Amino acid sequence: MSKIILIICSLILLSACSASEPDPMDFAGQFRDAFSTQIKGNGIKLFVYKAKLATALDRSIPGDAPHERRIRSKQDAQSYQIEQRNAENRLELWHQQIDLGLRKTIEMNGYCKAGFIELSRYVETERGEIRGECNDGATAEDIKKFGV
Repeated sequence: MSKIILIICSLILLSACSASEPDPMDFAGQFRDAFSTQIKGNGIKLFVYKAKLATALDRSIPGDAPHERRIRSKQDAQSYQIEQRNAENRLELWHQQIDLGLRKTIEMNGYCKAGFIELSRYVETERGEIRGECNDGATAEDIKKFGV
């Protein structure tokens, strides 16, 4: 009997460990991000990528009636409580989302054509910031597009 219980417990633990990886797309529409650039006189290209979870006000549609905002706020509070039940997975997912957001932002704006070096990273539950330096130097086109 004890062997059966041991086997069942082992199977439960193994199934928990083999759960699928978190999907960064779970944050779609739930965060706001910003990308700022700085080109130094010697052509070094720096950037700061910031992301934060959107609050109910961040997600409000302009022109929402106050009643609709209150309902959305209550729904957001309920969603937030449910999400906090698995905080460790959520933090890992948030790290992945920040990495994905930075990668997509750089792909879209073409700032670091040859990749980048991460200079610093600060990530906590609801916000994060990555500072980096591009591997490539600034071209005349970069200076025109992103400024000095």
